[in-house]
Amino acid sequence: MTETREPGRPLIEVEDVTKTFHVAKSPSGNNRLRALDGINLTVRRGETLGLVGESGCGKSTLARTLMMLERPDSGAVRFEGTDPFGLRGKELLDWRRRVQMVFQDPFASLNARMTAGEIIAEPWKAHRGLYTTARQREARVHELLHMVGLRPSDAKKSPQEFSGGQRQRIGIARALALNPDVIILDEPVSALDLSVQAQVLNLLNDLQQRLGVSYVFISHDLSVVRHVADRVAVMYLGRIIETGSTEEVFDQPRHPYTAALMSASPKLDVSGAERNRIILKGEIPSPLDPPSGCRFRTRCWKAQDICARQTPVPEPAGSNPAHLAECHFPLESLAVRNGELAPMP
Repeated sequence: MTETREPGRPLIEVEDVTKTFHVAKSPSGNNRLRALDGINLTVRRGETLGLVGESGCGKSTLARTLMMLERPDSGAVRFEGTDPFGLRGKELLDWRRRVQMVFQDPFASLNARMTAGEIIAEPWKAHRGLYTTARQREARVHELLHMVGLRPSDAKKSPQEFSGGQRQRIGIARALALNPDVIILDEPVSALDLSVQAQVLNLLNDLQQRLGVSYVFISHDLSVVRHVADRVAVMYLGRIIETGSTEEVFDQPRHPYTAALMSASPKLDVSGAERNRIILKGEIPSPLDPPSGCRFRTRCWKAQDICARQTPVPEPAGSNPAHLAECHFPLESLAVRNGELAPMP
């Protein structure tokens, strides 16, 4: 193993990235939607970073920026110290091989006019140097199919002949075809049945253990994120408001929004007892007209005058300096035990 592939080393570093879109004017006359507003993030080699938040918070825009499908207005994205937006020609082509994506809908993400083998082999049309002969490509397709739990004979079938879970396995095989360093998974199991979800999640875990690939796992399903992620980043209206290890963020949330999010996660409760939940008041603000200062202040029970005047900065909110919360008044006495809120010991 070379030094650049050492587990735990920073792979992707995002610093103060902003991204704005021009849209139809809001009632206030604003037509600039800031989807990302000062994003700071690190993805380490061999880890799974869970990215969670409500719809419209900017998760997919961040994913598209990491894929270089969107160019940030400001800030920096570095891949092992290199700015991919500054690459050209062969260097850019080589970089694109290293970052791949698995999409949410396994039915829409595969070409119905191609066979499974053709879909998996399609990336090699652009990256011709990986497998130069037809025999090498065929052998690699069969290896990838076996790796994701399918049979080599499935290479000749069309997507319509597979179930949803099998189609997502083909999508994973296609992402692995270029031997990437990081795979962005955008809601990869949300369209699948629960039993199939578990199979695909176990497959992703096995592949990570075997290949050392990093995942950016985007999901609104907190139970899934808790199962697969090493670290979690919580987004709200274009900002990352809390980051930390999965255990710390889920069991000892420091940001009020994170605590409300965790308390609202569905739980199997056969007792019928009333759960201790945080019920947020008010509507989610429009990203066209976000609140001043702290974005969450209009729904936060801890908000004070400073929250409207000053945007909080991420600061350690506990004993672990790597557990950061962007809040003027982080929670200090609230924990989540067995899915319910309780005072911390």
